[in-house]
Amino acid sequence: MHVPLDTMVDTLKAAAESSRLRILLLLARGDLTVSDLTEILGQSQPRVSRHLKLLLEAGLIGRYQEGSWAFFRLSDADTARDFVLGLVSGIRAADPQVERDFERLAAVKSRRQESAAAYFSRNAASWDQIRLLHAPDGAVEAALLDVVGKRPFQAMLDLGTGTGRLLEIFAPLYRRGVGIDLSREMLSVARANLDKAGIANAQVRQGDIFSPPVERDAYDLVTIHQVLHYLDDPGRAVREAARLLRPAGRLVIVDFAPHALEFLREEYAHLRLGFSDRQIAEWFSQAGLDLEVSRQFEPRGDAEAGLTVKLWLGRDRRLLVADPVDETQSALSRPVGEVA
Repeated sequence: MHVPLDTMVDTLKAAAESSRLRILLLLARGDLTVSDLTEILGQSQPRVSRHLKLLLEAGLIGRYQEGSWAFFRLSDADTARDFVLGLVSGIRAADPQVERDFERLAAVKSRRQESAAAYFSRNAASWDQIRLLHAPDGAVEAALLDVVGKRPFQAMLDLGTGTGRLLEIFAPLYRRGVGIDLSREMLSVARANLDKAGIANAQVRQGDIFSPPVERDAYDLVTIHQVLHYLDDPGRAVREAARLLRPAGRLVIVDFAPHALEFLREEYAHLRLGFSDRQIAEWFSQAGLDLEVSRQFEPRGDAEAGLTVKLWLGRDRRLLVADPVDETQSALSRPVGEVA
């Protein structure tokens, strides 16, 4: 962390306490509530809240509200996050106190998974019925990995994250992943899935796709998977998503091609019956994106009674260029093709 000496001293003071180091070590493995931390640490809620307040003031952790619950996480700032991860990486996992904390953390996550499994089983029948109408998820996921490529990047945002599946498949590529969803039940499913997959570099939080609780110009990849057809103004959602991209960042949308299956509107709350390439290209253009990829996945079985899945990738027109003075990368809001 490149900060003034006094700031570094204050930061180290905030972290240099046994309980607070334990909290940082736990949050490095996922987001937790005050109740979770109280149970794991075996301390009173006021005491845990005091530790969290000091860590928040030092900028080492963040807090977000989800209904009546408050979740805590490592800071979104890359420098603070890297500092904490470097700090806790030196703690011996075989330490008796650390082992007990991890055992209690496993119990907390196990309860999450049981609750998520119950919700998923209650709704699985309706989801499975729609899945039977279109191409297998595996084919679409393989295409997603193909169009995004294998080059690592800094940050990913998944809008309408649902079960957190996209955060899971792209986890090897990003340093920090965030998923947004309005449904607390789905967020519980996503957290359980990420815990089960051992993914600690992603978090999910409650929020509206039209005003997600994240910073703008901050993400290299934004995804919207099977969400637009539920929205009354999908074009606005595309524009809002584009504002979250870094220069040259990419927006990937997966949804249905135009279809005439009215029962999806009546029984499953689909407000839009698919989208054409022309419509998506128009929304991308209005949002300052260029449509680079359009792929199509035919339905299995009877094509007339099924759903064609589409994948679109748009790229932010702004460029990332190297600064000739210090050779660091600077983001310039200059359209492609414009000469400096």
